Amino acid sequence: MSMSDSDSSSYAGADYKSFKQISRERLLHEMLRSAKTGDSKSTLKVLIMDKLTVKIMSHLCKMTDINGEGVSLGEDLYKQRQPLPTWDAIYFIQPTRENVIMFLSDMSGRTPLYRKAFVFFSSAISKELVMDIKKDMEVLTRLGALREMNLEYFPIDSQGFITNNERALEELFGDEENNHKGVTCLNVMAKRIATVFASLREFPSVRFRAAKSLDATTMTTFQDLIPTKLAAGIWDCLVKYKKSIPNFPQTETCELLILDRSIDQIAPVIHEWTYDAMCHDLLNMEGNKYVHEVPGKSGGPAERKEVLLEDHDPVWLELRHAHIADASERLHEKMTNFISKNKAAQIQHGSKSSSEMSTRDIQTIVQALPQYSEQIDKLSLHVEIAGKINRIIRESGLRELGQLEQDLVFGDATTKDVIKFFTMKEDITHENKLRLLMILASVYPEKFEGEKGQNLMRLAKLTEEDMNIVPNFRMLGGQPVTKKSLTAAFGLKFDIHKKKHAARKERPGEEEKWQLSRFYPIIEELLEKLMKNELSKEDYPCLNDPSPSYQGSPFSGPVNQNPHSMRSRRTPTWARPRGSEDGYSSDSVLRHASSDFRRMGQRIFLFIVGGATRSELRVCHKLTEKLKREIILGSSSIDDPSQFITKLKTITTHEISLDDIQI
Repeated sequence: MSMSDSDSSSYAGADYKSFKQISRERLLHEMLRSAKTGDSKSTLKVLIMDKLTVKIMSHLCKMTDINGEGVSLGEDLYKQRQPLPTWDAIYFIQPTRENVIMFLSDMSGRTPLYRKAFVFFSSAISKELVMDIKKDMEVLTRLGALREMNLEYFPIDSQGFITNNERALEELFGDEENNHKGVTCLNVMAKRIATVFASLREFPSVRFRAAKSLDATTMTTFQDLIPTKLAAGIWDCLVKYKKSIPNFPQTETCELLILDRSIDQIAPVIHEWTYDAMCHDLLNMEGNKYVHEVPGKSGGPAERKEVLLEDHDPVWLELRHAHIADASERLHEKMTNFISKNKAAQIQHGSKSSSEMSTRDIQTIVQALPQYSEQIDKLSLHVEIAGKINRIIRESGLRELGQLEQDLVFGDATTKDVIKFFTMKEDITHENKLRLLMILASVYPEKFEGEKGQNLMRLAKLTEEDMNIVPNFRMLGGQPVTKKSLTAAFGLKFDIHKKKHAARKERPGEEEKWQLSRFYPIIEELLEKLMKNELSKEDYPCLNDPSPSYQGSPFSGPVNQNPHSMRSRRTPTWARPRGSEDGYSSDSVLRHASSDFRRMGQRIFLFIVGGATRSELRVCHKLTEKLKREIILGSSSIDDPSQFITKLKTITTHEISLDDIQI
């Protein structure tokens, strides 16, 4: 029986494994497989989890994986359970007092629920709770293991995780007068982020965005210090790990950069034109779950079917980061090629083109070629999804809106263009009007001072509720929220806000741009500067001065200067590329899906407090391939635009009045 963190030393010196792969193997091998020893080798086993740990497990493992490690049953710690006195129990739970009490009640007394218990805590347990367990001698004799797994994060992608702090925006950027919820939120977040480094046996150099003040007399707020406070909380955990976890590195092995959502306000609301982002933005998906109708068997009524758009789907893996027009054409090419190579499919399909195929047509082909049913099912699913997205784009007039968004961001459009758009396009949805105004407010903050912002929102015919979101959005970025300009009250202009004409600059190194995809998240610039050791140490200080032997900043591995050019293809005019490929087409995703990680440099971890976006996750994949270093994105949550807007509604802003100013 051990009270130390489960030993991951097996990874030392072994082949480089990806972040998600290591996390998954820790649960399956270190936790579940470790219970198959001694007299427990052939004993039936039940896995008991709480609400949080069951989510962690479901993000990493399928039920078949768990069954494969000898677990026959999964149970909820807080539901009434049937006694299984001949079975062994594996507990994967948080180290809370309530959970420990439940565990002790299961295993104490003359008639425990299970024969033996293997207990794994998701994070560090307090000494007091350990003593409570050790005081019960009956329980001690029935313990097979008592360990800290230190795995309390939720992988959402092969290179992404969340801490599941869904209310972070509200708790951290909301009530300025009561920071109690904010402090609690940051403590939980820090502990969960730290377990990522415990799992991977990585010790980072910790950098963070420093608080910025207008001048020396300006008071720094709690919101200004969020990255600083989070960095300190993570560091406290890491110091403890260095002393308590076997084989934990004593010098820096990777880099961590901590930011918050204010670093880039545009990324959460602009339309991102990749297949992945469009699916989540336009199709009302629940997480990665897509629900669609399939033809019933033997000509019966249509049936609803749920599918997960995840890494196990090779078509999704290939196309998720491709432009929607590119993805659509590739799908039709795949279907056309398949039909042309199969005579039975040609007979069933007739003379229709692939773009004319209905779901019923595809079902007919599947029935004619049962040996290819899985392949055709995958293709037909994505043909249907892409078709639905393109239909929404046409019916909602998103191309023109998307062009205006891009032009605003790059300084090619002004407020006048937005006003003209609102007067000519009255059928645009309220959410799209709101998103456009939020982009305008980020690029031209001075246009929202005083009554000017109110007039713009009235012109857009926003609801009262939506009109309150824009001030919350501006406050998130550190812009003052007032109904009347304070400078106007004194008749003076201090030029605090310089007029911005563009929020992004064209990137000369990018050889290829699809129309409507010029936009890039700010993190792309920051990560490249970090790699080149050009990130400002004043704006992004390091909490721990790296050891002299640390070689993390200069990039290891060559930058891909000569990407493969994209094969010639016919594309719709609205999505035609402006040049040649930048090396990150959907083909290259599939080509490099099984990259040789052994050639990778040291990992880079990026954490964004307040929610990350699909575009930011895409950037991490892109730069991993380009810079040959695994970049892992973490956040309190991953939000689609509608989710981000809903969360902004919960922020309480405090208007500034002249009475608040001391002269």
